[in-house]
Amino acid sequence: MSASAAARKSEAEMRMWVIPMNYVGAAVLAGFTLPRLEQAYLASYNISMSVGSAQAYLSAAASGMMALTGIVFAMAFVMVQFSAIAYSPRLVLWFGRDPILFHALGVFSATFIYALFTLAWVDREGDGSVPLVSSLLVGGLIIVSLFLFSKLIQRLGDLQISNVLHTIGDRGRAVIRELFPPLPENALLADETAGAAVDDHAFGPVMLELRYSGPPRTIARINTDALVKLAQGARATIVMLSAVGDTLVEDTPLLRVRGKGEAIRDDALLRTIELRRERTFEQDPKYPIRLLVDVAIKALSPAINDPTTAVQTIDQIEDLLRRLGGSQLAAGVIKDADGIVRLVLPMPSWDDYLTLAFDEIRLYGVTSVQVMRRMRSALVSLARSPLPPARVERLRKYLAHLDAVIAASPLDLQDRSMASQEDRQGIGMSRRS
Repeated sequence: MSASAAARKSEAEMRMWVIPMNYVGAAVLAGFTLPRLEQAYLASYNISMSVGSAQAYLSAAASGMMALTGIVFAMAFVMVQFSAIAYSPRLVLWFGRDPILFHALGVFSATFIYALFTLAWVDREGDGSVPLVSSLLVGGLIIVSLFLFSKLIQRLGDLQISNVLHTIGDRGRAVIRELFPPLPENALLADETAGAAVDDHAFGPVMLELRYSGPPRTIARINTDALVKLAQGARATIVMLSAVGDTLVEDTPLLRVRGKGEAIRDDALLRTIELRRERTFEQDPKYPIRLLVDVAIKALSPAINDPTTAVQTIDQIEDLLRRLGGSQLAAGVIKDADGIVRLVLPMPSWDDYLTLAFDEIRLYGVTSVQVMRRMRSALVSLARSPLPPARVERLRKYLAHLDAVIAASPLDLQDRSMASQEDRQGIGMSRRS
């Protein structure tokens, strides 16, 4: 079955340009109505300001807002360019879609437009009147504009590396809390089958196989509750063949419906899958780790040579792995109230998270003593934490692999000895094990 309508799901995402357009529309509407109402009902309540002073005040407000709008555009360009060069191109949209930026553009534009409308009603028909409410409203908009401008200046501080890493880490921690329940106390076995291929033949014959048709799009979110209800109503089981974070291209298998019940409409299935042009944090705990790794390997590139930044990213990665290690990762098999499997989702395993978190940093940072010491410290600390034995064993194997990589690195004997020590600061205080 074709899924050509699935591409339209990406259009459901919020368009940030609507925010300033709403402000502009409100300013135009107020500019046409409010001065006329003042002229009709509040003509005797004119502000005690001369016509010349009012015209100078409103002209300065309008022209000043245009200059301030230009500054905001310049700041937005700096934020986007800096995040792309210093951190990762995947952070460009994140900073570029800051709501504060679009609200500031909207208020600045609204102040400019309404100041012009008010200026047109000063000394209307030579009566020497100055609209009271409109003049005060322009002053209020100027105060709000200055407040938003100060918030934008504050946003520049958010581009510091520590703030960026903490923000990414906070998003990752929120996703883990939302998706994965904690392991029960004294759990000896973890859900190590997570991410493994599911033999869906046990769920009956194939009733429907949905394939994607359209331009490349990424799965941003799956409405699991809606899929379970659809499967339960059809007395079937839905097996997702693509996971959250996967990029779909033409004819990519999307899902398969198995069972002997009633048919499910493909458009109903498509409404449960949200597609975007890029990955998002929703339902994707791998994405914050991916961003952190991107920042780390960019810092380790020969053009930048900033291993301290890589060490700071490992701080956040270790915390995310510690939380994942204490969670039930196999959350991909969902049953209904009767205990019947209705939905199967592909989920990453503990090994997948370890590979994503450390492999590329290990490859690009093998010649950095600081990075190797911090990575070894993270692995040793995780292996000593109260995790299920199977996951601890995987950590020990990865630690042995890291030691082998250090031993085969181009570092001399003394540097290899230093790199084999644990140090949470990278190079600060050695801890031998």
